Amino acid sequence: MTEFLQVKITFLGTGTSQGVPIIGCQCLVCVSNDIKDNRLRSSILIETESTTVVIDSGPDFRQQLLRAKVKKLDGLVFTHSHKDHVAGMDDVRAFNFLQGKPVDIFASTETQEVIRNEFPYIFSNLDYPGIPKINLFTIDKDTPFIIGDIHLQPIEVLHYKMPVLGFRTNDFTYITDANYISNDELTKVMGTKYLVLNALRREPHISHFTLEEAIDLSKKINAQSTFFTHISHQLGLHKDVEKELPNGINLAYDTFSIVV
Repeated sequence: MTEFLQVKITFLGTGTSQGVPIIGCQCLVCVSNDIKDNRLRSSILIETESTTVVIDSGPDFRQQLLRAKVKKLDGLVFTHSHKDHVAGMDDVRAFNFLQGKPVDIFASTETQEVIRNEFPYIFSNLDYPGIPKINLFTIDKDTPFIIGDIHLQPIEVLHYKMPVLGFRTNDFTYITDANYISNDELTKVMGTKYLVLNALRREPHISHFTLEEAIDLSKKINAQSTFFTHISHQLGLHKDVEKELPNGINLAYDTFSIVV
């Protein structure tokens, strides 16, 4: 791997599509007073001294960026088009105002199609005041790209039958919403020191890795440190699950950060 600048990764959210707690749920996790059991929708912040990138803008996007005190945004990168990953994109308007220019958006052609349907007013011919201003760039799964001084290698995984993009920067790899990675794509991950995988729950799921599957895959990749994300309330209390995990594997939690 080429040596790149040091980057800081912050977990803006580590929850599943409904977040944790779930509305109306009275399970032990949803009523927990441990802040590590409170999970916004999955997203990460990637920062160097000069560049700020966010991967995914779910329904909690505004809340997450306020909590992380994000003052600039050089790029918003999408893994896929599900609502819990794109719904908050309208809030890039704040950065249009702060930075005086459009925000660069990076997505696959499939995700771009959904974005155009979900936010048609952005792409209409009516230049209505206050609508988000964006520059849309296409991600090809086999072509690395650069935002400022942050290098990103796309990794295609499957979310049941839906292609989803993971990303590697430096020795850090982020994969969410997946239950299958081909051997070809796995070669892009091997050698990474810091790995993030989704681990939804213990029971089998049609489109997400279970806790056991995520542990098995992390052992195969053999990263120095692995963190699980996209966690549902069904997985259990953070403190209890942590006790079960092998050395070098931990649950991520909201606001947790690492430097890679």
